[in-house]
Amino acid sequence: MPAITASMVAELRGKTDAPMMECKKALTEADGDLARAEEILRVKLGNKAGKAAARITAEGVVTAAVNGAVGAMVEVNCETDFVTKNDSFLAFSKAVAGLVAEHNPADVAAVGALPLAQDGFGPTVEDVRKGLIGKIGENMSIRRFKRYSGGGQLASYLHGTRIGVLVEFTGDEIAAKDVAMHVAAMKPKALATSDVPAELIEVERRVAAEKAAEDAATAVAAGKPAQSPEIVAKRVDGSVQKFLKEVSLLNQTFVKNDKQTVEQMLKEKATQVAGFTLYVVGEGIEKKVDDFAAEVAAQVAAAKGG
Repeated sequence: MPAITASMVAELRGKTDAPMMECKKALTEADGDLARAEEILRVKLGNKAGKAAARITAEGVVTAAVNGAVGAMVEVNCETDFVTKNDSFLAFSKAVAGLVAEHNPADVAAVGALPLAQDGFGPTVEDVRKGLIGKIGENMSIRRFKRYSGGGQLASYLHGTRIGVLVEFTGDEIAAKDVAMHVAAMKPKALATSDVPAELIEVERRVAAEKAAEDAATAVAAGKPAQSPEIVAKRVDGSVQKFLKEVSLLNQTFVKNDKQTVEQMLKEKATQVAGFTLYVVGEGIEKKVDDFAAEVAAQVAAAKGG
């Protein structure tokens, strides 16, 4: 049997992205035959893909594809930040955005059925996804997407790979690009105050009411006269109105000019924004927090048991 050299292991790892020890084992099993070792890894790592499916994917990238008035933005997740720099993962994410823009899938499940061939995997997006899980050794998932095709102009902005914004507008393209950058920085919840979700308003009203009641009780304890229910109600309404202005895009102070709101800037540029989408990687996903000491103890115990 030929000797398995470090260069052979490195070459196989370069082709498959598999862990070094897995590459060495595959080469040993294949008697040094690189092509056969690659086949062995595909089989073994393909089996690993099923195990990876249960792992949390809170890292990832946001990609966008815009062609005229049609565009899409996609969030594709993985387990670790390391994989977000993997060329195959990035190529897959970019391809998915382009396919969503082109084919208008109904949902994430429909995205999986779209045609795609990459890295020797295919012929669908889902086949490529599963193949890359095996090749890279981490779970990955297409979390969400937003597609625009309403006839308006589109501006996109990607802040690195973790924050993405799509803006639908009519008017000045530079102004719309500035709005996209503003959204990435200030993260508004809605276009206008009337668009802020009712559940967010209710939470803010409840917090404001509790704060007002606490302040009123503190004032009474300090010997000050109690505020009337009407005054308390006005304070609560004032807090809610302030919140609505802070989270609605048009009412926010423009990041490039603190003397005007976004709405005033757009009016000055004869531009109208019909809507926007903001994606922040992993937003709302509960990340697993590992207890490193417990993990090491478990591995030591397993080694002793073996």
